[in-house]
Amino acid sequence: MIPTTKIYLPESEMPTHWYNVAADLPNPPAPYCAPDGTPVPPEAMLAIFPEEILKQEMSAERWIPIPEPVREALTMWRPSPLYRAHRLEKMLGTPAKIYYKNEAVSPAGSHKPNSAVPQAYYNRQAGIRRLTTETGAGQWGSSLALAGQMFGIDVRIYMVKISYEQKPYRRSMMTTWGAEVFPSPTDMTNAGRAVLAADPNSNGSLGIAISEAVEEAASRADTNYALGSVLNHVLLHQTIIGLEAKKQLAIAGDYPDMVFAPCGGGSNFGGIAFPFLADNATGKQVRLVAVEPSSCPSLTKGVYTYDFGDTAGLTPMMKMYTLGHNFMPPGIHAGGLRYHGASALVSQLYHEKLIEATSVGQLETFAAGVLFAKSEGIVPAPESCHAIAAMIREAKACAKTGEAKTLLFNLSGHGHFDMTSYDRYLQGELTDFDYPEEAIKASLADLPSFAKV
Repeated sequence: MIPTTKIYLPESEMPTHWYNVAADLPNPPAPYCAPDGTPVPPEAMLAIFPEEILKQEMSAERWIPIPEPVREALTMWRPSPLYRAHRLEKMLGTPAKIYYKNEAVSPAGSHKPNSAVPQAYYNRQAGIRRLTTETGAGQWGSSLALAGQMFGIDVRIYMVKISYEQKPYRRSMMTTWGAEVFPSPTDMTNAGRAVLAADPNSNGSLGIAISEAVEEAASRADTNYALGSVLNHVLLHQTIIGLEAKKQLAIAGDYPDMVFAPCGGGSNFGGIAFPFLADNATGKQVRLVAVEPSSCPSLTKGVYTYDFGDTAGLTPMMKMYTLGHNFMPPGIHAGGLRYHGASALVSQLYHEKLIEATSVGQLETFAAGVLFAKSEGIVPAPESCHAIAAMIREAKACAKTGEAKTLLFNLSGHGHFDMTSYDRYLQGELTDFDYPEEAIKASLADLPSFAKV
């Protein structure tokens, strides 16, 4: 018999509610704070977010309904398929069973539309017709451009300059969907001009791009801001990935021993891992592993403290693992993971030892991506290669011990717009980056005194 490779759910089985992990935390989340340490009230953020998004951001309800128009829009690609990686298992010679959730099937080619669609919907319901945002590798920018088209909203995107130059076809996709795209830092905002004054050749960072997008949104009454990761409501929207995966694994008669996902800001990891975390309270013990680049290791090398979500200090301060908001990560090709901090929810779970984290170097990730492409036929995004690399480590360990674990990872996007990066890897032009300890110490020194540990 031909073994089953793809496990589908009918559209009628698409989740009707998002899962909110905040309801099941052992301790309540730390409040957002101002630089003087006083809590920031939710209404202070109404200048850039619609009320419904803020309710979700602060909610402690376990299940939050997905509006019908959002579910209807998501059916363009959801439910996404779950794959059994038979060929990869054979190539690795492992007794482990390997599954991956294929989020590359969305129109934007990644998991990011899962949050872009509801964010655009809630802003449209609030009467907003214009949004600003940042993007690293371009997956989030592409997704918000698509969602803006769906709901009649104009979108302006500040794209990290190194990615703007490395990934021109992501830019083309955004402009095809009607968005404006600018390489960040720009001379269009105070935040951008300050960075350029200090370093005219700055490669940019997600922190800088966030500063520019937030500054513009806060200065215009007709404009709101949309974020692609980090915040609670974004991770909430992404839990549709894990909720679907649980149903699909049940069809296969299986359950994971370990779940892997890339982790930059946290939406990728939270999306697939949080629904499984809820099962640990019922006696099912699954290990959840966040995988980050060794050149930008916020969880594995950062400090758990209060820090700004952006470089200019325009956002409220969040308690998170951080390398410091002024940290400038190297120009690795996994642009979506070049963020100085990690989601407050992911950080809290890691601090309380409910999840794990590991880091991998750029060369190991591309080696894993090439191996996956050769075995499974899909060229993965550089971000997704981090999860694949960590999963391969575990699969090889199973080959040595003979343990038949079930491993699940999030294939968060395809690498069709990253082929120049693959060319450089195959031609031996890529390098790994050392952990820049002194740079992190310097950027952490800029934190307000109340935030320092």
